[in-house]
Amino acid sequence: MGLLNNFMDKFKNAEFTIAPQKKLKTISADFKKAFNLSLVFYKGVQIADGELTLAALNKKTTKDVKLAADGLKIKASMKVGDAEKLFDTNFGVTVQIKDAEGKKLVPNEITLGQAARGEY
Repeated sequence: MGLLNNFMDKFKNAEFTIAPQKKLKTISADFKKAFNLSLVFYKGVQIADGELTLAALNKKTTKDVKLAADGLKIKASMKVGDAEKLFDTNFGVTVQIKDAEGKKLVPNEITLGQAARGEY
């Protein structure tokens, strides 16, 4: 069943996109609907205010950010660590992907699809 699940992940949730003008809480809610995982945004070491947009959070950081990266897509076949790096590379923000309850970090080396199925 694992091979079939991994194959299906390549097609599942292929259209989950992130736009810099969305509020962090909206992106997190959409991520939870798509993958049944929690997406937590950080500003430094503190959890970022969910009312901020990605663009507004970027104004509070010193990183060079590609705000035009509105075509960023996250797929179930991506590794957790790679998805987290995309947020840093494209939006200059730190994110952590956690279980559905937001209590446990998901290992970086498994795919989002595996994490969504609790295969860790």
